[in-house]
Amino acid sequence: MTLEQGACLGIPGITGHRAVHVDGPVRGRTVLVQGAAGSVGLCAVQLARHAGAHVIGTIRTPAEEQTARQAGAHEVLLNDAELTAHVKALAPEGIDHIVEIAFGANIERDVELLRMGGSIATYATNAAAPTIPFWQMVFKNIHLFFLGSDDFTPEAKAAAAHDINAALESGWSGFAKGERIPLSEIARAHELAEHPQHPGRVVVTV
Repeated sequence: MTLEQGACLGIPGITGHRAVHVDGPVRGRTVLVQGAAGSVGLCAVQLARHAGAHVIGTIRTPAEEQTARQAGAHEVLLNDAELTAHVKALAPEGIDHIVEIAFGANIERDVELLRMGGSIATYATNAAAPTIPFWQMVFKNIHLFFLGSDDFTPEAKAAAAHDINAALESGWSGFAKGERIPLSEIARAHELAEHPQHPGRVVVTV
């Protein structure tokens, strides 16, 4: 793989891997990835698929569907008012594990969708101090994991590197590159990351 691809895959790849595997093997399980077209979400989709899970991805707009499908999602659903009904139709027994990018916004719906003993791995939230449906989580025996990539163990990072390499060797193309910006224009690179003009990752070249 190119150095550019390696630069793109570091933190999102490690975070996505930990979010998928933090509660154990996912082979044969149903995994819901919220934000499946985002940086971490895209990696989580691919790594869950590579590990043998059935993967359902959620997206914000129809334009993101192809990105999520190329990453390996079996089904892709819009995160709208009908999401709960659509997920239940695909997984009537409930979701085994959820990878979550917007913990505060989605926690109540996530708990509703999880099966008994299900789990949530979250690495971001839209609200710094979200409320949780405590008793519903207790009665379902929900496992909840908060993930900060700076503090993953060396063993977790090594496992992520191994599985990312295996996914790439199996044909995963990784991230699309949207912009290549020289280091001398680093401020413009930040602006493009905040307000993309093209799909794909912004890469700073040296």
